[in-house]
Amino acid sequence: MKLSTQFRTIVLSDIHLGTTGSKAKEATEFLRNYSCQKLILNGDIIDGWQLKQYGTWKKKHTAFFKTVLKQIVHYDTKVIYLRGNHDDFLDQIMPLKVGKNFSIQKDYILTSGSKKFYVTHGDVFDSITSHMKWLAYLGDLGYTFLLWVNKFYNQYRTWRGLPYYSLSQLVKSRIKQAVSYISDYEQKLTELARARNCNGVICGHIHQAAIHEYEGIIYMNSGDWVESLSALVEDHDGDWSLLYYTSDSDDEEEKKPVNNSSNQAVSAGSPIQTT
Repeated sequence: MKLSTQFRTIVLSDIHLGTTGSKAKEATEFLRNYSCQKLILNGDIIDGWQLKQYGTWKKKHTAFFKTVLKQIVHYDTKVIYLRGNHDDFLDQIMPLKVGKNFSIQKDYILTSGSKKFYVTHGDVFDSITSHMKWLAYLGDLGYTFLLWVNKFYNQYRTWRGLPYYSLSQLVKSRIKQAVSYISDYEQKLTELARARNCNGVICGHIHQAAIHEYEGIIYMNSGDWVESLSALVEDHDGDWSLLYYTSDSDDEEEKKPVNNSSNQAVSAGSPIQTT
């Protein structure tokens, strides 16, 4: 007998399994707390770039996929794994379908109520990752180093009783070119959704969780599981929102996924509500 699920759809992206910065335990705990009819793993779930160079695969990374399999077994969840730029090794095997509940593909059209969403990782419009991969690797090294510095900085802040602080998010928010890039990225993806005759686009890639509207086209980004620890979810009424995994305690067992209800912004059966 198929059990009822809490959500119709959950979208996760940019977990970067295999890297030291990946919050694999938190992503796994998230899936243990929430069930869905459809789970979309929207790219960069496995970080093939770093695994090839200096990353390591650990039990906690395997545990994530075990939890995904449990969703399939217990809730008959349909899992769609979309290729990202860091897991571009999937090009060797996709499209691939395993049974009736698991598939690996490039992109996906999701029907949500009366709306259609074009689902893609989003690197298709990133000229650096698509045409200058050596520069993308260099940027990845810089980002990894910044996360390493951030780790020790936040250990000091924890010792002082201060909350978590993201140095990389600060750097990205202070750089004018980065802000312009994000705006152009969002606009280009909404134009792609319009060209695909869709009402909106669901993506990841830039590690910036968001729900916006551009000229009548809905833009939704699920964020990442390196820093923001966020996911897009669709309830059974067709309403979309962002969920953030947060903790008020240093105790791993007390960390719980919570809903940031202020980000609920899209209803599949009615016009978008901006917040």
